[in-house]
Amino acid sequence: MAWDEWEQLKSRAADRPPAHMQVNGAPAQGPGGGKPDLVAHQDDLGAVGHDAFVLHGDLVKKVDVAGAGMNSDHAGSTHQAATTLSASGFSMGDELMTTLSVWESQVKAVRQACAHISNHLDFSKKLHANDDVEIAASIMRRDGTALPASELEKYFK
Repeated sequence: MAWDEWEQLKSRAADRPPAHMQVNGAPAQGPGGGKPDLVAHQDDLGAVGHDAFVLHGDLVKKVDVAGAGMNSDHAGSTHQAATTLSASGFSMGDELMTTLSVWESQVKAVRQACAHISNHLDFSKKLHANDDVEIAASIMRRDGTALPASELEKYFK
């Protein structure tokens, strides 16, 4: 991107009215005609968490370039090739080793992210299910029947 173009973009951004944030409640008429703009169902969280778990497993099995063709020294075929090229005086050996190192680092980061997503969504799913039970129990009438939303609304005016 050219410097002039960057300056134009900054200027246009500065000319726009500032964005405002409301943290003490939602606007009366939100996006989508008053419907909530973010809804997460337990099944959706579980499905995303499961997909992240499956992807993590696939990454472990299918993209292990460093471990593919491992020899008795526990060096994969790409590592072996890089070492052989470097020992033969080819600079490509060092570059191949750098590529392998970067690849391993990136795959590890993606695997860790998948594991984190899977674990976090599983935890969130369980936590919010417990919250729902606790909330439902705390907003019952004395006789055990559910308190209707119209009665709850009185407490927020």
